[in-house]
Amino acid sequence: MKENELILGPRIPKELWHKERMRFLIPSILLVIGVLLLLTSIFCPYWKLTLFAPQYPGGLKAKLYVNQVSGDVQEIDILNHYIGMKPLGEAALLERSLSIVIIVGIILLSIGAIYVHSPIALFLSIPAILYPLFFLGDLYFWMRNFGMNLDKRAPLSGAIEPFVPPLLGEGQIAQFKTVATWEVGLYLSIAASIIIIVGLYFHRKAYKPIMEAKFK
Repeated sequence: MKENELILGPRIPKELWHKERMRFLIPSILLVIGVLLLLTSIFCPYWKLTLFAPQYPGGLKAKLYVNQVSGDVQEIDILNHYIGMKPLGEAALLERSLSIVIIVGIILLSIGAIYVHSPIALFLSIPAILYPLFFLGDLYFWMRNFGMNLDKRAPLSGAIEPFVPPLLGEGQIAQFKTVATWEVGLYLSIAASIIIIVGLYFHRKAYKPIMEAKFK
């Protein structure tokens, strides 16, 4: 086997391509679908926080995209100021500034996996597979950081114990109630991960026999 075939994998024999075309198209189609879902997620909110307070019975909403926070951010920041929590816009500044570049890089790696017919395709796809977990882990880090490091000089600091806002579901902070929900963008990224995993399964089924035959 040539050195480049060890990295890129064997090329598909023409006779086999004409005979079992779908065997090789299925993994490529699934990987493309996964890439498109991840790309689409950039334009959708990933996470939403609804905060209910006595003066806002209808609730205040903040939506988190990969690169920005939108919604009633200013009003929520005013309420958070009273309990000593930092403004939402100060969280994950580096991550949000680099998010589009990072996701595009992940997408390019996943596209590369389509053209690689060896186990290296798995390593190229790992960032896309793990991306939703990374997002949730980073979000948890910042929510914990903000909730556990309240400003003791805040007006209501003495009435509030450090806390960790929930990533999903309801939370209670003094007279404030929060409801966290996962949004379309996050579900799209999770679906992309699942579809890419399925695509890699069919990728292995398609190309492993050819690899083994080359080694004989």
